[in-house]
Amino acid sequence: MKRVILPALAALSLGACETPAPPTFYQPAAGPLGIGFSEYRIEPGRYRVSFHGGPGAPPEVVSDLALRRAADITLAEGYEWFRVSDRFMRGSGGNPGSRISVGIGGGSYGWNGGGAVGVGTGFNVGASAPALTSTIEVLMGRGPKPQDVEVYDARGVAQSIGPHA
Repeated sequence: MKRVILPALAALSLGACETPAPPTFYQPAAGPLGIGFSEYRIEPGRYRVSFHGGPGAPPEVVSDLALRRAADITLAEGYEWFRVSDRFMRGSGGNPGSRISVGIGGGSYGWNGGGAVGVGTGFNVGASAPALTSTIEVLMGRGPKPQDVEVYDARGVAQSIGPHA
């Protein structure tokens, strides 16, 4: 019996090491997961822009793609720069996964549902990080860019943050 379980657990552990790239797509939010960007026009030259990354998407990528969308809207509306007047990030979903422990030596094999089972090594199976959403409120402008850390040149942002950051 041990000869069947050990190879199965070894194969399972190798499969758990391969993690797919986090789904982060620069596209309008759609589908069951809603991955992508959305915006809401508050008034002329003022928008609330959100980017929702898939489970496991890095926070910096989600933030960058919200800025990229703000830059695209700014340019499409005929403005040159935008000021971020408010920003927040929230996470949703995710689970801690399950933990499997494999005994070493005399070997006990078991499922770790909260208590220690045998002496061994472990790994997470089916764990997923939360899906993050970055939301920014932007005010757009023309003319000389104000010297403020929260003001972005729209063309510069569009050039430096690729659509698939």
